[in-house]
Amino acid sequence: MIHVAVGLVLDNDRVFVAQRDQNAHQGGLWEFPGGKVDAGETVEAALSRELNEELGIFVDYAEPVMQIKHDYKDKVVLLDVWQIIRYQGEPSGCEGQPVKWLTVNALKAEQFPAANRAIVDWLVRQFS
Repeated sequence: MIHVAVGLVLDNDRVFVAQRDQNAHQGGLWEFPGGKVDAGETVEAALSRELNEELGIFVDYAEPVMQIKHDYKDKVVLLDVWQIIRYQGEPSGCEGQPVKWLTVNALKAEQFPAANRAIVDWLVRQFS
């Protein structure tokens, strides 16, 4: 199982998303930023590390939202989803990946990996 820390970076009713590399698993789909939790690493540490590497931000405070286990047939992922409450810096695509701010309602029109659908649904409920 692949353990992934996911960060929901919000600005009022907008959320920051990144596009997966075309050559990656689920390539070309939009996703919420984050990455793999390394062996011996806490989810909080992985989240801070990944968001700094990918977005150039420093997480000051985050709260857990949900865990999602999803079987893609070729791999199983466990997403640890956190809402980023306070951070320093302005998020950008530090690894050259396309990124954008989307309103929560606009999320429904975008293509996300199946494991991310529960996150989209949660965000829509929170902002309805």
